[in-house]
Amino acid sequence: MTLPVAKGFGVGPLGSIGRRLKDFAGMGGEATYLWPRWIVLRAVGLVYILIFAGVITESQALIGPHGLAPIADLFGKMQRAFPGSLEPFVLAPSLFWLSAGKDMIAVLEWTGLAAAIALVLNLWPRMALFVCWLIFLSFVAAWSIFSPAQLDDLMLETALICIPFAPAGFRPGLGSGCPPRPIAVFAMRWLLFRIMFESGLIKIIAGDPHWRDFTAMDVMYEMAPFPTILGYLDHQMPHAYHLLEIALTFTAELVAPLVAVFGGRRGRWFAFGVWVVFQTGIQVTNNFGWLNVAAIGLGFVLLDDQMLAASRRWVGRRVPATPVRAPPHEERSREAASTFKTYGLRVALGTHFCLTLCYFLIFARIALGLPMTGLPGVITGPANLFWNFHSANEYNLYATIGSVRYGVEFAGSNDGGRTWRTYDYKYVAQRVDRICPFIGPWFPRFETTIRNLDFGENKAWLFQAVAAQLIAGNPDVIGLFPRNPFPGRPPSLIRMRYYRLSFTDLETYRKTGRFWRKEYKGDYLPMIYADQNGQIVESDLAAGDAALRQGNYPAALGIYGRLFKVGSPDAGFRLADMIARGLGTAKEPGKAFSIYAELAARGEFEAGNNLGLCYEYGKGVPIDYAKAAAWYRVAAGHESLIALYNLGALYAKDRMAPADDLEGLTLLREASERAVGDDALARYIRQDPSGYARRLEQRMTPEAISQAALQAARRVRQDDPLGQSK
Repeated sequence: MTLPVAKGFGVGPLGSIGRRLKDFAGMGGEATYLWPRWIVLRAVGLVYILIFAGVITESQALIGPHGLAPIADLFGKMQRAFPGSLEPFVLAPSLFWLSAGKDMIAVLEWTGLAAAIALVLNLWPRMALFVCWLIFLSFVAAWSIFSPAQLDDLMLETALICIPFAPAGFRPGLGSGCPPRPIAVFAMRWLLFRIMFESGLIKIIAGDPHWRDFTAMDVMYEMAPFPTILGYLDHQMPHAYHLLEIALTFTAELVAPLVAVFGGRRGRWFAFGVWVVFQTGIQVTNNFGWLNVAAIGLGFVLLDDQMLAASRRWVGRRVPATPVRAPPHEERSREAASTFKTYGLRVALGTHFCLTLCYFLIFARIALGLPMTGLPGVITGPANLFWNFHSANEYNLYATIGSVRYGVEFAGSNDGGRTWRTYDYKYVAQRVDRICPFIGPWFPRFETTIRNLDFGENKAWLFQAVAAQLIAGNPDVIGLFPRNPFPGRPPSLIRMRYYRLSFTDLETYRKTGRFWRKEYKGDYLPMIYADQNGQIVESDLAAGDAALRQGNYPAALGIYGRLFKVGSPDAGFRLADMIARGLGTAKEPGKAFSIYAELAARGEFEAGNNLGLCYEYGKGVPIDYAKAAAWYRVAAGHESLIALYNLGALYAKDRMAPADDLEGLTLLREASERAVGDDALARYIRQDPSGYARRLEQRMTPEAISQAALQAARRVRQDDPLGQSK
């Protein structure tokens, strides 16, 4: 028995897989893509309208001549670093090399908006896409730090790949005379496949424990940039529900793209449906800007005209009398008559395809912790050359998830630090009684950057720049905040305090209206202030700290005293400590007490803990345990963990009347549970080196110890440090 010789992919399973691969690559024969293309291009245009609307809103404050990171300064530094070289143009491909002034910014952003509108209206779509790509690339190259997410990369690559996908002509309509070439269809589907599959694969190979132990969705909404009320409610769901969400995530990001490739039209319908549900859920819970809307819009490239026509029958609608058919060969090849254009397109899209593989290999190697030296130059060379064009990318969305949410806020004073007013954000989680509204697909670029910055010295300059502009009264930067707390006279001092946030539970929200638990951790950076000459300087305590370490106490006292007089709270704490210990001066505990009292009057709640210590140990004032407890309570009520611990220790040391071992152990247990992190204070509280908790437990019954543990857990859960809520 002999088998017939088959052409192409042959017969049997391999032949079926081959046909489906060809179908996914846009070479399925009878399939046409006019309506899916029309939908995708309108979606891309709408996203670009949002992009340029955001650029118009924030560009002057971010990169304008008087903004936080002026373009002219950046480009000037690059030219000085590479004199007489073309390398700056490769590192920052941008039209702003022609001019970096305010007028040029305005011309480009409004031109980009006009091109986006033209794309939505289907006017000269190829040129509109090119203009959107070129102008947006110019902005992305100029504000690198203000592109903290992969949203910009996605839209730059999308616009570039859509150019050959779009119909030719000024008013092409549906473009039936210029259907997309198979290679253009494949490029679009390859882009969508990478967005889906790489995002899922990287969650596995990056090794983040939250994905490995299936707890990612338990913390996802709390860590999201701008979680909504639905995200808050989703966070409250049991772990079993979050396991279903993880299953949906990996179905959408690993299973669905493979089914789309190998499952034929039914597989693409399945992938499209799962993808839309998945992206919609993310959008309404997390506010990831335009990311999810763009992802849904790109999802339509999985469909073809015949699939859309069939869907009309599914919903009971009559199919048009003249269904879309593949154009005749002459029309199909009209635009492809030029051999040069055809091969040029193949070379360009083939190069792009190879670059995307290079970038994924590089990122996967980094995620696995492997050295870059193992990659050959044929991979790293092209990748480095085209990296700054952001138009061939890897997609690693949420490869890792943090466990603790921190934020930084700006507080100003124009009365020497006696009173402070906070600059509220529009959307960043800050007020405990406020959850972010539904803002997606809008992308607040400044606040996203503030939210996503790591706590490191290399990122500190942005916060310092914001503080300096607030003192200078820059209206563009002030406009980034919803209101100006200093409408009459700008502040002369700006503090940057950082805080930890975590979601409350539903019971706490119903009782108090609070969505968040907020714990201040201290000053993220030294205070910024305007000196006597009007110069904006940093109240850097480093010089005083260095003098203190070297034993040069008079110099340290002078520096701390001067900065405390300016209004620096940290300098005040250091100054009081030196005076209390008699370093470089006579020991004057009474004077130290006065400084702590002044700090407490200024609203520095940690000073309450210091006052409590003064009363407990008779430092500058007579011993008074009742007043010590009162000050500890004040500080603990403002989230001071050490004050909470010291208050519990008073009970353990039998210095409270009436005695209450249950309350004392509850306070110590609560302080220990709240002491999250690896800083020295958190470790001290958790370790309890003086054994106050053990001292209380030795004189309590097992039932009372259990009750203390339950009470402590309830207070932590309800963000009620002193158990005062009813």
